[in-house]
Amino acid sequence: MSHDPYPPRSPSPPPPPWGQYPPQPPSPWGSPDPYGQPRAQTPPPRASSPSYSAHPWPHPAPPTEPPAPDGHHSDLRLLRSAYRWQRRVATLAALGYFVLFLILSAYAPSFMTGTVTEGIPTGLLLALIQVPVTWLAIVLYENTARRHVDPLAARIRERTEREAVREGVR
Repeated sequence: MSHDPYPPRSPSPPPPPWGQYPPQPPSPWGSPDPYGQPRAQTPPPRASSPSYSAHPWPHPAPPTEPPAPDGHHSDLRLLRSAYRWQRRVATLAALGYFVLFLILSAYAPSFMTGTVTEGIPTGLLLALIQVPVTWLAIVLYENTARRHVDPLAARIRERTEREAVREGVR
């Protein structure tokens, strides 16, 4: 015969439905309100949405204003493509030279160990030229920004400011 150390428990009542609270017994110390008013027994209002995000990704907010005319979108497309072109040109100028240096180091060691002048190997000279090539990439980036990207951005900024002023006057 075995002894059960955990006797069966009586079933507990089911929990109240979501958002409803079971009635609270009156406090033996009187009213909890310092002014003698009895506390209301109504539950607090439920929030219409949970306080946490139901999805692991953010949802875009619904549009609050009508879409801009086609000219505005085309200007933004032009700005994006000009900025993309600017990044590619500057990046390829700097990284292209570096990759060329690595390829020559790996596949043309006799060329890299040859001397340009007495005592200066070609590899050292090409390595030292990387600093001016990086400066050149920075200058190229700034010039393309000044010539192509900045005027487009200024035009979009001015148009947006004019539209904001016009919308504020109405």
